[in-house]
Amino acid sequence: MESHTNKIEYFFNTTTGVVEEGRQSSWEHLLGPFATFEEASHAIDIASEKSNAWDDEDKEWRGKD
Repeated sequence: MESHTNKIEYFFNTTTGVVEEGRQSSWEHLLGPFATFEEASHAIDIASEKSNAWDDEDKEWRGKD
């Protein structure tokens, strides 16, 4: 599936563990969109890194170690 900009987008399906070209499954099971298959294949790692960074920022904002 293509977006409104006619670029192919890739999604990682958290239920199947498979990268999908375009939105083929319910949004409830997808991470993305990603620009490349390679990026989508690392979606869990990317999400984990972002989550950890947000946790660190939140701790800093709250003044906690």
